Amino acid sequence: MTVFNSLGSNYYFGFVFRAIFANNNESHRTNLKTFLGQKYLGQVILTYKGREAIRLALRAINQKGATVAVCGYTCFAVYDAIVKEGYGVEYLDIEKNTLHFSYETFKKSFENNPKIKVLIIQNTLGYPCDIGRIADFCKANNIILIEDLAHSIGAVYPNKQEAGTVGDFTVLSFSQDKVIDGISGGALIIKNQAFNLQGIEQNFSQVPNNKQFIDRLYPLFTFKIRKTYAFGIGKLLHAFLKKFHLLSNPMSDSADIHELPAWYCSLIYKEFLNLEKNLAHRKVIATLYFEKFQSKTLISVIDRPIPTSSNVRFPLMLNNRESLIAYLKKKKIFISDIWYDCPIAPKQFLSQTNYTNQCPRADSIAAQMLNLPTHRNVSEKMAQKIIAVINKWLTLQ
Repeated sequence: MTVFNSLGSNYYFGFVFRAIFANNNESHRTNLKTFLGQKYLGQVILTYKGREAIRLALRAINQKGATVAVCGYTCFAVYDAIVKEGYGVEYLDIEKNTLHFSYETFKKSFENNPKIKVLIIQNTLGYPCDIGRIADFCKANNIILIEDLAHSIGAVYPNKQEAGTVGDFTVLSFSQDKVIDGISGGALIIKNQAFNLQGIEQNFSQVPNNKQFIDRLYPLFTFKIRKTYAFGIGKLLHAFLKKFHLLSNPMSDSADIHELPAWYCSLIYKEFLNLEKNLAHRKVIATLYFEKFQSKTLISVIDRPIPTSSNVRFPLMLNNRESLIAYLKKKKIFISDIWYDCPIAPKQFLSQTNYTNQCPRADSIAAQMLNLPTHRNVSEKMAQKIIAVINKWLTLQ
């Protein structure tokens, strides 16, 4: 058994086949836009990256020089999108035993910095934040609320509202290893009618053909790597493809906003049709993890019931995670790709931000967090094996 946290985690033979042969019929884009517009009740703009959708939301708000408040435990892509559009960044530290900032933290930050005009909610790892008071505060103080569903498509807030149905804007990401995985892709849903970007897609750049070709082959390559890794072939193939830059990289970026080609839309739409099945599987795997670990302190970070989450990954907290990563690797369980390895992750991009330890709890979580896979290629049997291996490791500590 070889298990990966990512590396084509969502792909199977049918997806590989569809990715290779998907066509660019404009009806695919139309179908996806119609579906998203009905689901989230707003104007839909499709982009090649989720971060491009964030940029478009900030462009529509049109308050350059203002400040955007974000969770202080997030992805560099969020930070980069904000500064590219000429806004400042305010980091909101997460609360103890959660992955979210609190209403009180947000309120205090706004009182200390009235330049905050925008708030981005991210629902880290799919675990929904307590949106109620935060959304009410935004409305009372004319703060634009953006829901970033990069981790949380299908999640439900404690007030029973589905993630993506509350804010002025909803941002979706369909990149590798997300709940809805279309290899790449993003969407902006403009829900507040005070904002409008009608016709802006006419100015978008085209995704280069060579990039699209590499994306098409990514599911095939990663499928082969996973299937043959135990025999050594997959490891060699992985090294070869990385060396010659033939594996699609979700962190690649440019200054342009790109139109999402229609063939990606066909994959994304199909995955939405399977969303409930996907979420049900992730719930089963996450529940196994939650119930079977010997040490409940490992999962104290979870602050919401699993049924309300999209469970994109399952978080563990431990002080010696490198030891566990190495132990699992010997058992052919590869989970070293940590979300997130520093407050503004990945760590290699931290120096490009203005983060200077403003969020001590996020610093602490980033040093301790390790995530387990919940994706479709992890069966219940595999999850039980992972649990047994980790529980064995715990007895050796």
